[in-house]
Order: sequence, then C-alpha cells, then structure tokens
Amino acid sequence: MVRKRGSLILCGAFLFVACNGLLLLFLWGRPPIGRLGEGGGAEPGGREEWGVAKRKGGGTNLAGEVIRLAEEVESELETQKELLKQIQSHRSLWEKRRGMGRRQMDGGKVENKEEQKPPPQLPPVPPKDDLENKDPSQEKNKQEFVVAAVPDLKVDTQPDNDIKELNYTKLDVTVASPQVVIPILVIACDRVTVKRSLDKLIQYRPSAELYPIIVSQDCGHAETARVIGSYGSQVTHISQPDLSDIRVRPEHRKFQGYYKIARHYRWALNQVFNTLSHSTVVIVEDDLEVAPDFFEYFRALHPILTSDPTLWCVSAWNDNGRDGLVDPGKADLLYRTDFFPGLGWMLLKDVWAELEPKWPTAFWDDWMRHPEQRKERSCIRPEISRTMTFGRKGVSLGQFFDQYLRYIKLNTDFVPFTKHDLSYLMKENFDVNFVKEVYSAPLVKIEELQQGGGLKEMGPYRVQYSSRESFKVMARNLGVMDDLKSGVPRAGYRGVVSFLSRGRRVFLTPPEGWTKYDVSWS
Repeated sequence: MVRKRGSLILCGAFLFVACNGLLLLFLWGRPPIGRLGEGGGAEPGGREEWGVAKRKGGGTNLAGEVIRLAEEVESELETQKELLKQIQSHRSLWEKRRGMGRRQMDGGKVENKEEQKPPPQLPPVPPKDDLENKDPSQEKNKQEFVVAAVPDLKVDTQPDNDIKELNYTKLDVTVASPQVVIPILVIACDRVTVKRSLDKLIQYRPSAELYPIIVSQDCGHAETARVIGSYGSQVTHISQPDLSDIRVRPEHRKFQGYYKIARHYRWALNQVFNTLSHSTVVIVEDDLEVAPDFFEYFRALHPILTSDPTLWCVSAWNDNGRDGLVDPGKADLLYRTDFFPGLGWMLLKDVWAELEPKWPTAFWDDWMRHPEQRKERSCIRPEISRTMTFGRKGVSLGQFFDQYLRYIKLNTDFVPFTKHDLSYLMKENFDVNFVKEVYSAPLVKIEELQQGGGLKEMGPYRVQYSSRESFKVMARNLGVMDDLKSGVPRAGYRGVVSFLSRGRRVFLTPPEGWTKYDVSWS
C-alpha cells in the first residue's frame, strides 16, 4: 500500500510537468483571439476583448499578444502552485504512515520515542489489622480477594525498547473465604450450674452467627431444662431422646453413667455434623468456665488443625496447668501434645466420620487415647488453660478434682491469636525446634531442682526418666500428674513434659533418641 502511494506521487509530478509543457506549446501556437468584426470589436463581443488595437493592413499587435499570453501563463502557474502545496502536505502524512507501516512489517517492533504508559498498578494490600478487625458478622457472606505477595513484577524489554512481554513472575493471591462457623456444643445433664458456663460463653462470644451455642441435654432433668430454656434464642436446646438404662456387665453397673455419657456424645455429635451439617465443633461440658480469649484461640487454630494431617484436635486444657507449674507471662505459648486432653476441644467432621462407626459404649475419652484411634496424631494445647472446671460432683466422683483440677489456672489476659503467626505449630517446624531446645538444656538431678542447689540460671533444665517407675517418682516429686495412658504422659509430646518448677523451666524427658511410646506403661 505504501509503495503504491509513492508511485502515484511520482506519476503526479511527471504529469504536472508534461501538462505545463503542452499547455505552453498550445498557448503559443493558438490563433489570435482578438480578430476584428464588423462591429469594430473583437469576437465574439464586437469589442476588443483584450484591448488590442488592429494594425493597419489587417495584422495583430505582437506586443499585446505577448502580454496576454504572459498573463494567462501566470494565472495557470498560480493554480499549479496551489496544487503543489496540497501534494506536499499529503506527502508528509504519507511518509509518517509509511514509517509506521515499516515498523509493523518489521515484526511488530515499536520504534517511536513517545513516553510509554506505566504498567497497570495492582490493588494495594489492605493492612492485616484492618481485615482482622472487621465485624465478622458483617463479613459472613462476603468474599475478599487479598493480594498476599507480589515478589517480582517486571517488564522484559529488548535493547531497542520494544515491548516484548509483560511477565508476572509470581503473583500469589490469597482468597479469604467467608469465615467458618464454629459451633459450641455444650454437653449437659442435670447440673443447673450450666448457667455459669452459658453466661461466660455468651459474655465472651464475639458473634452469635459465627459461634452458635448448641446445648445438648441428656437425663431429662426438668430444672436444668428450664435454665437452658431461659436463654431463649441465644442458644439452641436439643434433647437426647433415649433416656433408658443401658445393659452392662454386672461389674460395670457402677459405671452406668459413663455408658450414658458415651451414648449422649455420639448422638450429639451426629446432630452437629450430620443433621446441622457443620464442618467443625468445639465441645465443652456443663461444668466448664471459659477464658476471655476462648473463641479467639479456637478461631486462630482452626486453619492449623485443618492443614496439618498430624493433628486431630485442639484443646483449651493443660493437664499440668496449675499455678506454679505454668509461666504467667507466657499466655501466648502453645504446644503440641500426644495426650488427648479433652475439656474444651475442637473436632473436625472428617475425624468424626472416622471415629463414629467404632465409637465406644463407655469411657470414650480413654478410648480416644488408644494408639488405634490416635494413630500417632497430636493435639494443640496452651501453656495456660482456656477452660477450668467447677464441677466436683459428677460420674467421676471427684477423681483428681481436689488434688489437681480445682487448682488449674484460667487465663485472664486476652491474646489476639488470630494476629499471630502460628505456623511454628506445624509438625515439620515444631519438632526440629522442640527437640533442639529440650536436649540442649543442661541435664540435672531432681534434688538440684528441689533444693535450688548450685543452679543460678532460670533454665531451662532437663531431668531424665528411663522407666515407668522413675517417671512416676519424678512426676510426683515435681508436682505434675503422674498417670500415663497407653504410655503417654499427660501434656507430653515425644515423651517430654514441660512445666515450671520454682520459677525455672523444666523438661521431664526420656533419653535422647526417643522413638515411640511403650503401651505397657499404663
């Protein structure tokens, strides 16, 4: 197209010159216009059209004819001049288009030096605090698309500034889905003091929509039912329909209550997961009081529980959480534990689907601690408990209550766990650091810890057991719980129990190189 336009320009110029030459010859050789007629004027008007006088003898005036011809040529030249100006203006436009055409034919390269527009700006990352401080109830049905990281955003160019490729080398986008609803299942029977538990749950609950409270009642106790009913729409009250006695072996008649509790748990969990279709639940009993950050704790740990297959529960309870055994300045300290703690714990639907078909008829909590159920999985537990029990009366007849449970310290400081990085609790991160910290601590004798001896530092220190008997002796002397379930000590992880003794951090440990629990230590 560009070459055709160039040829047309050359042809136009040639025709212009040729036409001018022919015109000049034509004008030069044409007969005089001013012949005289009878009227004495020049044809056709009877007057001398050009004002040229007739020579005597019938000839024309040569000077007048030359003047006439010059004026005619001058007029024609003015017309051609205007035509040339128009051609020149169009030529500059054609040259510009021709240059653009060459760049297009040369592989789409861009050679103009005009300032390039900057690449489109990505939306800014909202501050994390802003996202987390939003009212969860207002964000329930809203999806937020948050740019989590844009490590490399660059434009690759050729040396001649040609735009070759816009390359986003990494664009990591996190889609923050609507927050998961975490129901609180309260297992109740015949304690009217369930009011104490419900009052604290409602007081500290940040959102009724995100944390619905479901009270499942067994026993058919009318007064307890009235207390639960008094909360109206603040809670959902469901009743276990089968109140009959369970046939048990004669020697287990005194354990009838344990059988009914196991039956109630199975029914209530099926209601939460299968009837109400929740994906997770936090289970508390009617004699538990919760801490101010109880809901925050479970909200923050839900993603860890769902993403780490080596975990199967999150518990609010520390079996060795008595005053003097925990660090009051470490309310944010969390651990992994191989011992199933219960007493305020989170369970996922897929784990329940695994457990429900083989759910025991009694002693469900000890059953959970068997290797066949645990499958080498762990739970998360806090340094300072987020629940405490106030129910001495129950089917356990106060077992451990007077000696241990009544002294459990309940956390009182709100810890914003959802703003903390809790990835250190993932197994691949936790194990390396935990083992290194534990076995790099100086090994001391228990007498040195009890008397203070020559220990000048605040720890940590390590005391080592080598048998079931030595563990129980050391645990009693140091004030921690000495019972084991399937060889696992309470609050223990990889056989290690962590606690404070006289203000010093102490690790009660098996020998270095521990590999597994001995189930005969029970």
